[in-house]
Amino acid sequence: MKRLPIPDDVTGDEIDQSVRQELLSLPKTLAEDVARNLVMVAKLLDTEPEQAYGYARIALRLASRVAAVREAAGFASYAVGKYSEALAEFRAARRMTGNTELWPVMADCERGMGRPERALAMAGEPEVQKLDRAGQVEMRLVAAGARRDMGQADAAVVTLQSSELASHSIQPWTARLRYAYADALLAVGREDEAREWFAKALEADQGGTTDASDRLAELDGVEFVDALDPDEAAQDEAAQDEAAQDEVETATVTVTEAPEADSEPASAEPVADQPQDTEEPQDSDEPQGSDASQDGDEPQGSDEPRDGDDR
Repeated sequence: MKRLPIPDDVTGDEIDQSVRQELLSLPKTLAEDVARNLVMVAKLLDTEPEQAYGYARIALRLASRVAAVREAAGFASYAVGKYSEALAEFRAARRMTGNTELWPVMADCERGMGRPERALAMAGEPEVQKLDRAGQVEMRLVAAGARRDMGQADAAVVTLQSSELASHSIQPWTARLRYAYADALLAVGREDEAREWFAKALEADQGGTTDASDRLAELDGVEFVDALDPDEAAQDEAAQDEAAQDEVETATVTVTEAPEADSEPASAEPVADQPQDTEEPQDSDEPQGSDASQDGDEPQGSDEPRDGDDR
């Protein structure tokens, strides 16, 4: 079995106590190995989901009969859009534990597989009543999404209207619920109300889980430009390099096409010995410009191009 590298400072002790309890059924060395892979899944799931998926598959091959492993594999598959695979893992974990807390994400997998009607049916199952408040809010969000998938935008707005939405208390799910409601309002053309709820979502979004500020700016016609955007910086650098190249080519053409007489160095002979093209002779016998000879080896007016500006 091909393994993925795990940093030495990841010991496996970082996992929750409940997961550690589940791993006690495994031999000690195997349990430690599985735990370290699960830690990597948790660390990478939000930022590097493809890598997290790789660690989850390893943990699954090592301990497929552990519910926590099946659940972790399900979330890793969900994060990379493998909804059928994720649903299978969530169902397996639920069979092992009997818990209903995965019900909302299972319904969302049905949406991801293009079956919103099944997700909506799950929203009406008795399992929903067994969910805690956070779980019920998640189920409501999934159901509203299913309504929109089915082209029922007005019904999605109604689905999200609840006591949790009207509450002034800030919970971990408050920002997402308000954001979803604002987005649903915008979808049915209620722009003023949508703006109000995007503002409320931003007020509750302490962790920056939504882009409510960007949506507000969009509604207000404000456009932000990130001066430190890597792509824009690369484009600016490319433009500078192109301008520098054009300058080099222009200078080369100028030197190449200049008249031959202008490119010759000044004569080292005193100009007094050359005949003067004037009608009246000079009164003085002193040579003209006898001290003004030039060094023929020194180029006149060098056009050496400057290097392009560093980014």
